[in-house]
Amino acid sequence: MLAWGAEFAQQLGPGDLVLLQGDLGAGKTTLVRGMLRGLGHDGPVRSPSFNLVQMFATSPPVLHADLYRLESSRGLGLEDDRETHVCLVEWPERSPELFEEVGAWWIKIDFSGDGRTVEVQRI
Repeated sequence: MLAWGAEFAQQLGPGDLVLLQGDLGAGKTTLVRGMLRGLGHDGPVRSPSFNLVQMFATSPPVLHADLYRLESSRGLGLEDDRETHVCLVEWPERSPELFEEVGAWWIKIDFSGDGRTVEVQRI
């Protein structure tokens, strides 16, 4: 997940929205960790489940949000930084309107035997 995330991140730019869907423990935050490392971040990356949004001064800058404890992304201010940041959103199904964004990336992670499968779509 780390290596794949670092490679995938190379195609992302400001304004990109990446929706990360998967069960608890599927590897969403691990994938984000890989993406951030691929964009130049070398510090810790924790799930933003409690602070809800984290910003990273990578190139391009990244906004990482976790909607697990929310009913919607409304009021988080994601739209404030969308044009200048890559926006990575865990648990996007909590805010279905995010899936209406043309050009967003949708990454679904599932458990498969001892490993994981990753499905990627541009919506």
